[in-house]
Amino acid sequence: MKIHEFYRGSANITLNGSIAALVPAIIIGVGNLYYFQNKQIMLWLIPFIVYSLVSFQIYLFRMKQSISVERSMPHLQSHYQSIFEARHLVAVFMNLQQPCLHLFFPDGHRAGIIRKYKQKGFFLFRKPRIYALYNNQEIAVGFYKIKQLKRLVIEVYDRNMNFLGCYEKEKISWLKSKKEMIDESGHSIGSVEGSQYFLDERVLNQSGQQVGRLRRGWMPVEWSGRFPEPNTPVLSLSETLSEKDKLVRMSLLIHEYFIER
Repeated sequence: MKIHEFYRGSANITLNGSIAALVPAIIIGVGNLYYFQNKQIMLWLIPFIVYSLVSFQIYLFRMKQSISVERSMPHLQSHYQSIFEARHLVAVFMNLQQPCLHLFFPDGHRAGIIRKYKQKGFFLFRKPRIYALYNNQEIAVGFYKIKQLKRLVIEVYDRNMNFLGCYEKEKISWLKSKKEMIDESGHSIGSVEGSQYFLDERVLNQSGQQVGRLRRGWMPVEWSGRFPEPNTPVLSLSETLSEKDKLVRMSLLIHEYFIER
């Protein structure tokens, strides 16, 4: 998938919503004309019609974006071979019935997707919340299990379900939280610091050096042809991090998009 295909799919979802909003409006309008003939009832049509018109305008906007992006992208395969190879990933969230986070390479090709993992089998107690990171071939390369008791814990596993570490968040006060990255041995390998008012989360190592960052409002000019929305969040990870280290740091995405939201 390329980014213009994502915009087109998003546009079609909005168009479906626009059409769906007209169904109750037609039923109410036709029913009133044939049976009730009450002018006051016709006022009920206004919210449905307004929603339908707004959704249709969003559909046109998304389609325009899709066409513009497609024209600006060369019809070539991505030169990135793996989601862990890229220094930067563009994060595009879709808040549908089953929310998912699409990750794109800077060249506009999809790098992977994070969505809820469909678990098989019978669970005597409550089923744990697990999210999976899939690569561009829809193969799961990482898993994130959420545990929330006195503190939030996001356990990280590789594709073979080997435990790699976790993300821990502990509430210190009403406005302050302590966020740490822990390795498989239970030792701290860094912390997460960010703003309370806008999306800018910095991942630090034990020495206080930045090894990762998720921020909104930072979009290089050369990417604008492929990503027309400059406020699209960008995840940056240090090239010195291994695949295992990146999987652990990417637990930040689970917290920001599937828990905080």
